[in-house]
Amino acid sequence: MSTDWYKKTAHEIRDAVRAGKTTALEVAESHLARIEAIDGKVKAFTDVWADAARNQAKAVDARIKNGEDVGVLAGVPIGLKDVFCTKLGTTTCCSKILKGYRSPFDGTAVERLQNAGAVFLGKLNMDEFAMGSSTENSSVQITRNPWNLDCVPGGSSGGSAAAIAADECAITLGSDTGGSIRQPAAFCGVTGIKPTYGRASRYGMVAFASSLDQAGPMARTAQDC
Repeated sequence: MSTDWYKKTAHEIRDAVRAGKTTALEVAESHLARIEAIDGKVKAFTDVWADAARNQAKAVDARIKNGEDVGVLAGVPIGLKDVFCTKLGTTTCCSKILKGYRSPFDGTAVERLQNAGAVFLGKLNMDEFAMGSSTENSSVQITRNPWNLDCVPGGSSGGSAAAIAADECAITLGSDTGGSIRQPAAFCGVTGIKPTYGRASRYGMVAFASSLDQAGPMARTAQDC
């Protein structure tokens, strides 16, 4: 039984889960162990949904066992920037203003990821209300750059970029208004995409500047993005 699934790309994980070479649960456990081992230093996550991740992974495994189509992200562990509304956990944009807020719905991007078989590991740190470029402006904690803990990971999706660079997630969801995916991706040496406006739904993503905000992925490789 391999324990290093946290080192694999999303494509490698998805293909292995679908082929029965591993289970979504084993992949989730590998990433949860990695988060527990390293995130105390990196501080990319503001909330880890360990039990929910295990349950989602078990559901993916059950669908595969039943011969069902599990989607293009089958068993892939994903972290969500805290700007996205989720029924799981809280949605605070890392601000004390929204501390404890629980969304009654999932944002469209979140919903589509789950429908594609993704397994959610939790929420990721960000500059408060996405207003910043270093992830030092969070009311929760300061995220560090995994390559050098004395350096910032960029922002505002700094938690999303740091989680990828630290091998805590296979893919993360970020948002970009004026560089908030692209700049931390560059700082952390990962791939990030700001899609063409309208390509990804903004429904359920807390607004900064609605005519510029976009949801987008971050990952180790362009192929995964």
